[in-house]
Amino acid sequence: MPTEEPSDPPAWTIAATGPSAFARGVLAAALSAAGWILAATGIGFGALAHDLGFTLGHVLFISATLFALPAQVLVIDEIARGAGVAGAALAVGLTAVRLLPMTVSIMPLIRDARRPRWLHLYAVHFLAITAWLEGYRLLPGLPARVRLPFFAGQGTGFLALLALGGSSGYLLATALPPVLTAALLLMTPIYFTCSLLTAARAATDYAAILIGGLLAPVAYMLVPGFDLMIAGFGGGTLAWAIGRASRGRR
Repeated sequence: MPTEEPSDPPAWTIAATGPSAFARGVLAAALSAAGWILAATGIGFGALAHDLGFTLGHVLFISATLFALPAQVLVIDEIARGAGVAGAALAVGLTAVRLLPMTVSIMPLIRDARRPRWLHLYAVHFLAITAWLEGYRLLPGLPARVRLPFFAGQGTGFLALLALGGSSGYLLATALPPVLTAALLLMTPIYFTCSLLTAARAATDYAAILIGGLLAPVAYMLVPGFDLMIAGFGGGTLAWAIGRASRGRR
């Protein structure tokens, strides 16, 4: 991923300060389709939390502290099944392993020695699928000095939309049929898959998506918690190996 300065940055970045870049990030999240898809999935989460006996306060707290939706669903499911807090925390920790490669890959774009360490920690809290995809899409077109506050603002905007969706789903839980609740929870992975297909350029890109999709259900049955990491790493590695072997034969 390129980290050099863009040749034609947006006009607003010319005189942008840290706070104004943060505000622009919040606005970008609020105006993005990805943000409202995230809000829609939050509706499903809020309705599920209501059905499992959690309070609206629980929904807001979990949305703020466990930004990734799979972790949010997992923690309320584990607790509802009678698991202790430690067991639920361990399960959530295993699901969070998949976020490490996202964090490592995007850090070169947002690292800024001029900004405080706490801002870096705040920004990477929002590294889940939605923020990672949108960060990769928007950050390379921004000057390096505004990327970190912009990304932090974008994450804050996504969190606000997720909390809005969760609250709405909780309050509307009695009016939402279970099938719709489940369908809303699936919107984020559907968006993620469509984004991958849109960004794919070479045959190996499509091969990685296909192989990863085939590996995912098998990995889930064998090692739940590591399934997405195995599917992503395995699919990408196998696609790369196939592509290299094909080039070698040619």
